[in-house]
Amino acid sequence: MNIEELREYCLSIKEATEYMPFKDEYLIFRIFDKWFAVIRLDDPVLKITVKCDPTQAVDLRESYASVEAAWHFNKKFWNSITLNGDMNDDTVQYWIRHSVKEVLKKLPKKTQAEYLENYSL
Repeated sequence: MNIEELREYCLSIKEATEYMPFKDEYLIFRIFDKWFAVIRLDDPVLKITVKCDPTQAVDLRESYASVEAAWHFNKKFWNSITLNGDMNDDTVQYWIRHSVKEVLKKLPKKTQAEYLENYSL
């Protein structure tokens, strides 16, 4: 997966928007103004940082060499995935959707229900 395919996939998530609050270094994807994915654009290695259920975050790091605790993020909740490593594209997409679900959990129940009413993750 290249950066354009990754960006396209993230923007295919319902209500997803992108923005760059830190000049041209980071591309951030969010729903309802909450971050679900971050791509560092000035890194020569393509990585995506995603939110993860804390009970699964460490297991994911132990299962894949391409997954590490996210730098400058709460390591309990955030993992960075190096693309084109030992995790295939479908699995990367799964963890992006998982990140969106983690963000949704923090939103009001009504917002969650409305979001999931016509869109399954």
